[in-house]
Amino acid sequence: MNKTPWYNKGLFSSLNLRQKTLLTIALTALVLLVIFISGTMINVNLPTDFATRMKPPSFEHLFGTDWMGRDMFLRTIKGLSLSIVIGIGASVISSIIATILAFVASMNKYLDSFVSWLIDLFASIPHILLIMMISIALGKGAFGVIIAVAFSHWVNLTRVLRAEVLQINTSEFVALSGKFGKSKLWIAKEHILPLVLSQIFVGTLLVFPHAIMHESSVTFLGFGLSPHEPAIGIILAESMSYLAMGAWWLAFFPGIALLIVVLLFDIIGDNLKRLFDPSQANN
Repeated sequence: MNKTPWYNKGLFSSLNLRQKTLLTIALTALVLLVIFISGTMINVNLPTDFATRMKPPSFEHLFGTDWMGRDMFLRTIKGLSLSIVIGIGASVISSIIATILAFVASMNKYLDSFVSWLIDLFASIPHILLIMMISIALGKGAFGVIIAVAFSHWVNLTRVLRAEVLQINTSEFVALSGKFGKSKLWIAKEHILPLVLSQIFVGTLLVFPHAIMHESSVTFLGFGLSPHEPAIGIILAESMSYLAMGAWWLAFFPGIALLIVVLLFDIIGDNLKRLFDPSQANN
């Protein structure tokens, strides 16, 4: 008689660890893609209906309505899509900065000392303060926030890539390439870059949760996006005026939705890390 428990008879239990990891990444990415596409299809200027203002969650309005009668579910999805765009843009730019600095540090000891000093300098400045200053200098808006978040989140990835590049530079095949007359640029492009691509890719995804949370934080404080933009930080800031009236849903659902999106990106990053690094497979 088959004693296999019912919960081990499904398709998921028949997959190996690599297949489960790939399936988890695919499903998580699909959820994020649906949120992003849905947000882009929602009009920024949502219709107002003062007859239904400040309504609690119901089947008609899943997340309730705000003080102007706007559907909070639609506002939340629109805000999440904007946060995803800002997070991805900031993560990509910060990864490009980290990659360039890591390769610059590998050229000679003087440039390595300069990059190390630059890392220590930016690491000593609080992220929130740095993002505020850069976003204000660039006139706020989505572009200013993306640049501000990017220029404050390259430090940790640069440390990792710098250590990887310096280790690869001490390998025998790099030394042989140099003896055969290959330039440092050729060695960096043909030998080093392919070996650190996985770290760059995973690092980009792992930067995203920090980027989106800091973007929401500075926007909540009023130093990020403009008030007319449907960002989660702005939604949460506006809801503070109505929490004393018992409108808990104005802050609860957008806040939970933001945490879920951050967690989904974190899940993708962790699973990709296990996929590229076999030593992390059982963690």
